[in-house]
Amino acid sequence: MLRGVRRGTAWAVLLSLSASLLVACGSSSDAGGDLTAEKVTLRFTWWGADDRHKRTQKVIDLFQQKHPNITIKGEFKEWNGYWDSLATTMAANDAPDIMQMDELYIASYAERGALLDLNEAKKHLDTTNFDQKALATGTIGDKRYGLPVGLGMYSIMVNLDLLAKYNIPVPDDTKWSWDDLKTIADQVSKAGGGQVFGMQSPGINDAAGLSIRARQQGKAMFDADAKVVLPQEIARDYWQYILDLSKSGASMSPSATIEKASAGLNQSATATNTAAFGLWWNTQLTALTAASGAKLKLLRMPGETQGKAPGAYYKPSMFWSVSARSKYPAEAAAFVSFLANDEESAKILLTERGVPANQKIREAIADQLKETDKAAKEYLDTVPVSDPPRITPNGASTLDTILKRHTEDVLFGRTTPDQAAASFIKEVQSEVDAAR
Repeated sequence: MLRGVRRGTAWAVLLSLSASLLVACGSSSDAGGDLTAEKVTLRFTWWGADDRHKRTQKVIDLFQQKHPNITIKGEFKEWNGYWDSLATTMAANDAPDIMQMDELYIASYAERGALLDLNEAKKHLDTTNFDQKALATGTIGDKRYGLPVGLGMYSIMVNLDLLAKYNIPVPDDTKWSWDDLKTIADQVSKAGGGQVFGMQSPGINDAAGLSIRARQQGKAMFDADAKVVLPQEIARDYWQYILDLSKSGASMSPSATIEKASAGLNQSATATNTAAFGLWWNTQLTALTAASGAKLKLLRMPGETQGKAPGAYYKPSMFWSVSARSKYPAEAAAFVSFLANDEESAKILLTERGVPANQKIREAIADQLKETDKAAKEYLDTVPVSDPPRITPNGASTLDTILKRHTEDVLFGRTTPDQAAASFIKEVQSEVDAAR
């Protein structure tokens, strides 16, 4: 599942101090060479909760049974401590061989020479069953620094029980527009009498909604050179849309919106059955269904058929990456390939790290999935996507935090949508420039 909490930049400060240690000296052995028959120990690090640790250890044990000369030493932490620990080990030139990597930070590590270009290890890393648009999520330029583990896609989550209660038909998501969403949200709010609202306000979770709006108009947040190229008018219209929802009563009051956003997923308007529609990642369907007790359904994003191109794209839940300084890059790549391709392992991990990016593996585990996970998989398999956006540039890891702050300012009338748009673009660009 895609996490909702983002780590700050303390780790980046540590990493920048170690930049001189991370010059492109390469690995001490050939990533494309033959696997050694000698005894090898690889360190493998990840973040997560107890269930992930237990499942991952079972997969490690399985790999070691099949490769008795290779020992995998697992190291795991919770999300916040993970990044501080990784930065510290990088600074000490003691990085793990294989690491779980996040989309927000992969560019920062890759650009400092800390990660192996996995193209060098393609002899041992099978990507045959990965969609090219999925593989592109871990690529910067012509180099691949991460193999996507799981995939998610942005969606509109609709509460079917609420629509049935108010006798409002489910919209046709193959052709609806953003105006259609607002219209039906207004209908729900009027029927809800102040107890139920049509829409959980956008702009309080992450920047994906804004990114999709831009992509639908043939634009992007960043270009290949990490410059913010988001047109100000697109950002302005996004915040105007959010403000209009609030003023019309289609979404909650600003204070209620911010309170819900701060309380976490289980207290969100979707989870508490106080909003009929909300923007969520498809992989959050299982958690939201459990929290709400309602019948929820994934709908495609509005505006997809009215725009110049599909705004939808694959979002990696996380990546597998290999240290550029690993003494055994070929063996590390072989382990990553095992994690990504072994069906027995997949039946242990299931969707704990998201719906698998490997298409063959998705089908192999389909029968073991809960109904909500099957729905998330079907959404991933059937919704048209375009090429993924550029990997979040170094320095832009606070993008979501900046966006949410400006959303709050617009909702409370502290700034106008146009002012928020101009300030947002300037602030994000400053963060990127400062990290160079």
